[in-house]
Amino acid sequence: MPFPTLPAPLARALTARDYEDPTPVQSAVIEAAAQGRDLLVSAQTGSGKTVAYGLAFAETLLDGAERFGPAGAPLALVIAPTRELALQVERELSWLYAETGARVISCVGGMDPRRESRQLNDGAHIVVGTPGRLRDHLERRNLATQDLRAVVLDEADEMLDLGFRDDLEFILSVTPKERRTLLFSATLPKAIATLAERYQNDALRIAVKGQERGHSDITYKAIRVVPRELEHVVVNTLRFMDAPTAIIFCNTRNAVRHLQAVLTERGFSAVALSGELGQGERNAALQALRDGRAKVCVATDVAARGIDLPTVSLVIHADLPHDAEVLQHRSGRTGRAGRKGTSLLLIPASKRRRAEQMLMIAKVSFEWAGPPTADEIRRLDGERMWQDPIFTEAPAEEDLAMAETLMGQRTPQELAAALARIYRSRLPAPEDVTDPGAGPERKTRPVYDPADTARIDAEGPSVWFRLNLGRRDNADPRRLLPMLTRRGNIGRQEIGAIRIFDRETKFEVRGGAASRFAQTFAKNGSPEIQVEPLLEGGEPDREEKGAKAFKSPRGARHEREIAKKPRTSRAPR
Repeated sequence: MPFPTLPAPLARALTARDYEDPTPVQSAVIEAAAQGRDLLVSAQTGSGKTVAYGLAFAETLLDGAERFGPAGAPLALVIAPTRELALQVERELSWLYAETGARVISCVGGMDPRRESRQLNDGAHIVVGTPGRLRDHLERRNLATQDLRAVVLDEADEMLDLGFRDDLEFILSVTPKERRTLLFSATLPKAIATLAERYQNDALRIAVKGQERGHSDITYKAIRVVPRELEHVVVNTLRFMDAPTAIIFCNTRNAVRHLQAVLTERGFSAVALSGELGQGERNAALQALRDGRAKVCVATDVAARGIDLPTVSLVIHADLPHDAEVLQHRSGRTGRAGRKGTSLLLIPASKRRRAEQMLMIAKVSFEWAGPPTADEIRRLDGERMWQDPIFTEAPAEEDLAMAETLMGQRTPQELAAALARIYRSRLPAPEDVTDPGAGPERKTRPVYDPADTARIDAEGPSVWFRLNLGRRDNADPRRLLPMLTRRGNIGRQEIGAIRIFDRETKFEVRGGAASRFAQTFAKNGSPEIQVEPLLEGGEPDREEKGAKAFKSPRGARHEREIAKKPRTSRAPR
């Protein structure tokens, strides 16, 4: 039996939940040196902190017994920064203490305070709540504190960041001085140390080893994306990973609403979580994820803390987080309590440097990759089809009878094709997406020379194109390059020599990118700006002055200037 030193009811509860070994933070808080003491614990998100402090104050609350007596004034108070985290803690402690007869209730903002008041009046052993709502119940004398033996501050750094210092100090000031105070925090800044010094007695400080290296159970990947294809990349990523539950983070409520609507329209079972939703709506969304009615959650950072869904194996950052700490909290929704997970950041070229700096600050290992392609997803569909219950479950008698009838009316190939179509119809169709490429090394800046042929890609010879803008249209490489790369969806390094003539421009595209460039430019072109490959396929004659080596482009406004600038005409001689 795991956790052999615990009270028997808690040990049995852990066994029933398939807990084999304690996590590092859980081991630390149940060691003999921690028994009965105040604790100041720093541990990363997803490390099993909720179960840890549930185990830590077990002996303090039970006092050697295996079951609680009748519920009265609470024995333990757990304070959490958000409604979601508080409700999650209530659920975790409820199953952990189920065999002890404990009554665990929550008091959080957004819920009916009159109902909470009645619950408190009926008695509870453990109360979990948010700072503002707990203070409100204390001031209204609904929450009795005289019997409190333990107070837990969960994610104390977040509560201070959210401005709850006054509420926390008020709550701690009205609780018995002989209580145990357990303070859990992802980080231990000076403000936390000051709070601990003031309200804890000879606290044992516990820092979980290895947390400075990032979360070892989470695989991080940075996915290169073209900005206008971001929604398509999200669709393909969900299809490719096929996670039991996935959370997609956006930075704004509008983005959450839009992406959730897009995914629902495409056939995904998706729910939304953001600050604009009421508590009832949030609870309904989370319940849909727990019981499998929904597989995708599109959320703002309101879901970055306190959401613990065991089936979440994929986190997608559709928008880059604001900082490394938010990145870690978002990613911490997966890879929890020993499970493995994947965190994918969707990064356009313009945000690559910021993403790399953020990942470096977070001290996590990551790799760059292109988005999953439609062909890759279709190949996986063929492999996954054989794992579908339609093949693994034993057929019923009526199924076998229908199969006999069908075999007499259609060939095996026709039946197999029909089955494949039915299987694919249940799945959202993958999208055609573009990998913008890794780009050149940041420390080097290539200078393009018309005579330089070393750029030609090994996949094939370069291709020359003609553009219907020339010197008469004020065309120059600094203005043309941003327009060509943007409309053709290729990198700057994939364009070679540029030769500008009076009425047209001829430019070179690497063989590996030429086909993609031609197709994409045709979609994004306009009547005023047209591009076509040179039919002769060779290098154009140097009949006029060619393109000069160019510096980095100045901005997107030049494309508009080129298209709008009136053509100049020569004065008659």
